[in-house]
Amino acid sequence: MAAPAACTRFSDNYDLKEELGKGAFSVVRRCVQKSTGLEFAAKIINTKKLSARDFQKLEREARICRKLQHPNIVRLHDSIQEENFHYLVFDLVTGGELFEDIVAREFYSEADASHCIQQILESVNHCHTNGVVHRDLKPENLLLASKAKGAAVKLADFGLAIEVQGEQHAWFGFAGTPGYLSPEVLKKEPYGKPVDIWACGVILYILLVGYPPFWDEDQHRLYAQVKAGAYDYPSPEWDTVTPEAKNLINQMLTVNPSKRITASEALKHPWICQRERVASVVHRQETVDCLKKFNARRKLKGAILTTMLATRNFSSKYDVQGRSIITKKGDGSQVKESTDSSTTLEDDDVKARKQEVIKMTEQLLEAINVGDYEAYTKICDPHLTAFEPEALGNLVEGMDFHKFYFDNVVGKNCKAVNTTILNPTVRLLGDDAACIAYVRLTQYMDKQGAAHSSQCEETRIWHKRDNKWQNVRFHRSSNSPPFTFAPSAHK
Repeated sequence: MAAPAACTRFSDNYDLKEELGKGAFSVVRRCVQKSTGLEFAAKIINTKKLSARDFQKLEREARICRKLQHPNIVRLHDSIQEENFHYLVFDLVTGGELFEDIVAREFYSEADASHCIQQILESVNHCHTNGVVHRDLKPENLLLASKAKGAAVKLADFGLAIEVQGEQHAWFGFAGTPGYLSPEVLKKEPYGKPVDIWACGVILYILLVGYPPFWDEDQHRLYAQVKAGAYDYPSPEWDTVTPEAKNLINQMLTVNPSKRITASEALKHPWICQRERVASVVHRQETVDCLKKFNARRKLKGAILTTMLATRNFSSKYDVQGRSIITKKGDGSQVKESTDSSTTLEDDDVKARKQEVIKMTEQLLEAINVGDYEAYTKICDPHLTAFEPEALGNLVEGMDFHKFYFDNVVGKNCKAVNTTILNPTVRLLGDDAACIAYVRLTQYMDKQGAAHSSQCEETRIWHKRDNKWQNVRFHRSSNSPPFTFAPSAHK
């Protein structure tokens, strides 16, 4: 008898139930697995509406979630791709947000805060061990498995998570939530796993007193505080917190990421692993009262800001529980993004891609300067089309026209060349194409040691294929050719 065909369609395996929440390009619904009767949350993404870049993000999120299996992480059970929809089947977590649960408790102590951060650190340690950086640790992404007392804390929403090799640090783009961003991200420096530990430090600070370590209505002042690591422990609320708790926060909120404590080290800190002996068990009513105000403030601002930014990032518009973070309508007010904003930002889409295009243009011009034809061909499309003065007004296609200058002119007439790009203007043409216009200023020394300069205006069209930018077309004006630098060439 032939083996039964594998179920590939979502409806073969699951029955869809009521809607739990909505995102910009998706809906979250409760679903029941037919074979077991178990309940899950299905995140249903309309892939017809996604750009190529958003589709890559979706695939990355699914790939990362498949790698992570831990009791303190919302687990991805299934990922099903159909023609116009992608289904991600997650744990159905029903306990709500950790921070909302804390304010509803009758008793909450430093030891309880220690237990909470331990579970968060366990989830982060699992991520880091598997080469994953979450990048968006914040209260909205800390959920409880159920309403039962003592339910496990679960880390959710891996829409901004990235994969790293070992202890790799690189610039992965500006991403995260104001107030939880690390100094290295704000300084636009290479970063890696330590960004998650910084966010854990912010969360632990809030868990202990109910307000954040860095706060200002003005985002620039807020970011200046973070970059300087300017926080303190004001009286009287911090007077009742043990020195060990403050010591752990200090090690998490260390500005230098290489000196910041790691997740595995933090889990061995006495305030975590010896909490029965070290952490205070006195009820912290003031913390609960402050946390109520903090929750209300971030919910309001988060709702308004998410409405304003709804089209900017499809990945973070709902939690895995399915509760929509997007309000039906905003009040239209312009709210500054302060520490208690719950809205995830991802600026890398525009700024980083523009920087990429400028960087690639600089690399191309450097290949010309040093006469590296091999490097030039790697950056250019083989069918590159060009309008340039040397072509006498004709459109030339392919590399042969350019190779002639590399073989016969470049480096022959001058000793040193330096090119500066002035006033670059980049326009993104969708996800995979861009146009850059700039003034190209070239300095060079001739064989006699005399210094010269030439200037021309150029426009280049770039196209991204297989995640690699290639120059497909360029146009140059003026009579200062890029190859014939010696003055004799202009006579």
